[in-house]
Amino acid sequence: MRRLFFVLGFIFVTCCQAQSWPTKPVRVMVNVAAGGVADVTARVLGARMAETLGQGFLVENRAGGDGYIGFDAVARSDADGHTLLYSPGSSVMIAPHIVNRPDLDPLKVLAPVAATGRVSLYVIAHPGQPFDNFKDFLAYARANPGKLNYGTPGNGTSPHIATEVFNREAKVKLNHVPYKGAGPALQDLIGGQIQVVFDPGVGIAPAKAGRVRMIAIAGPARHPDFPDVPTLEENGITGVDGGPHFGFYAPSATSRETLSRINAEIQKAMQHPPVRERFKALAVDVAESMSPEQFAAYVRGEHARYAKLVPELGIKQQ
Repeated sequence: MRRLFFVLGFIFVTCCQAQSWPTKPVRVMVNVAAGGVADVTARVLGARMAETLGQGFLVENRAGGDGYIGFDAVARSDADGHTLLYSPGSSVMIAPHIVNRPDLDPLKVLAPVAATGRVSLYVIAHPGQPFDNFKDFLAYARANPGKLNYGTPGNGTSPHIATEVFNREAKVKLNHVPYKGAGPALQDLIGGQIQVVFDPGVGIAPAKAGRVRMIAIAGPARHPDFPDVPTLEENGITGVDGGPHFGFYAPSATSRETLSRINAEIQKAMQHPPVRERFKALAVDVAESMSPEQFAAYVRGEHARYAKLVPELGIKQQ
C-alpha cells in the first residue's frame, strides 16, 4: 500500500509540475550562430511564448562543434522543461553520421518536443563572379572544377548535404568551406571570400538589395520576390532540398507530461498570425502539427534516411 501511495504521489507531483510549466525563465539554447534562420525563428517563438506565458524565454547561441556544444549544454541541464534546445534538423538527424561523438548521441541524450519548420535553399553567388544566371553558373562550374568555394553553416548541415547532392547530380565540383552558422557564411560571401552558398533564407534580403545574386532555388517552387529565378528541378537537377525540420528538444529524462505541455504551447505560438508572417518572410515552411511522439518518430525516420545518404556522398566521419 505504501508503494502505491508513493507511485500515486509521484504521478501527482509530475502532473502538477507539467501543468505549472514554466515556473521560471526558460533558457533556449540555439546550437548555431546568431543571425541564421534557426536563431531568428527561435527568437520569434520565444518572444511570443514569453508574452503568453508570463516568463522570459532567454535565447542563447551555443554554436560550434557541429551542433554538439548545444547538445551538451542541454543534455547536462535539469530535465524540468526550463532548458531547451532549438536546433536545425541537420544537427540532430545528419551530423551524427559525420561527427564521431557516440557519447553525445542526440537521439539518446535529447527528447524531441516539437517541430517548427523547414526551409528551401537559395543558390546565391557573389556578384563579382563571371555568371549572373543558373545556366551560366552551371557551365562555369563544369568548365572550372574545384575553382568555386561554397560556404555552409557547418559540417553535416542541410546546406552541406544539399550542395554535395548538387555536386553529384550536376556533375560539378564545388569546394566546401564550413562556418559556424548561415550568417557568417553569408558575410564571407558578401565580402568575396567565397563564391557561392546554398542559403537557408538569410540571404534573401541582401539579394533584394543587390549585394548578392540569387541564381536558383533548391525547393519545390520559385520565390514570389524572384519570379525569374528557376528551381533546380526545372533544370533537371533533383534531390536537392533544405533538409529536415527545425525543432525544440529537451533533456531525455524530461517527463512525458512536461513534453506534452511544452509541445502544446509551441503549437499555440506557431498558430499566432504574426509568427506565421515572420516565418513566411524568412521563407520557412511551417511544420505540420506533431505530438512529441510523432516528432520523435519523424526524427528517427530522417536519421535512418541520412544514414544511407551520407556514405553515398562520400562524406567521411570525423
